[in-house]
Amino acid sequence: MSIDSEHDLLGMQHAGKVVAEALKAMQNAIEPGVTPAELDEICGQVFRKYGAESAPRQVYGAPVHAFISVNEDVVHGLPTPHPLKAGDVVKLDVTPNVQGYIADAAITVAVPPASPQALKLIACAEAAFQAAMRVATAGKPIHVIGRAIEQEVTSRGFTVLRELSGHSVGKTIHEQPSVLNYYHPRDRYMLHEGLVLAIEPLISAGRRGRVKTLSDGWTLSTTDGSLSAHFEHTVVITQGKPMVLTA
Repeated sequence: MSIDSEHDLLGMQHAGKVVAEALKAMQNAIEPGVTPAELDEICGQVFRKYGAESAPRQVYGAPVHAFISVNEDVVHGLPTPHPLKAGDVVKLDVTPNVQGYIADAAITVAVPPASPQALKLIACAEAAFQAAMRVATAGKPIHVIGRAIEQEVTSRGFTVLRELSGHSVGKTIHEQPSVLNYYHPRDRYMLHEGLVLAIEPLISAGRRGRVKTLSDGWTLSTTDGSLSAHFEHTVVITQGKPMVLTA
């Protein structure tokens, strides 16, 4: 999506506010013993407060308010009734449709006490996002985002999950262009002012960098069983640093 009017900007900002509030409420509830299903209901409560709907449910039929993925599960995890344990690495991915506008963000939270490796992995995902923010400006090719993410991740000893990528968003969940998390020289789409992107490093502590779909038909998990992390915001490209809508 490209923002072409003040109405579009206000609509996307409102959707971003719903995302931020839902993520904060879910994060605040994470502790040993809480279940992903309970976290999903917390997200649903925020959605109902604002008259929002789950975009994954609307577009793909996903039986969730939010995707919640634990440990080696990377993304699109279905909320289960299994209690979280100390040390679990939990990815919260929230994508509401708020009056026709869709925003998308994700955070990774460790259930305390967490291992040093888990904390480093989570910090790496966020640092990779921030590296992308420093280069994602109008007039540059989109591959500067992937290059910045990949360099940050590999410099910290972790691995980009290349089968997963970011995307444009706004009127539906996944719009073009895609936003690779690694450098591809042929990826020459030019960033322009007003372009709305979901930039989302998806990384693992393993070396294979591959994912598989589990038997539930939704959850994507690392093939080597390694821990994974996900950090995402919906942003608007400008002449300077992108505007973050979902913080």
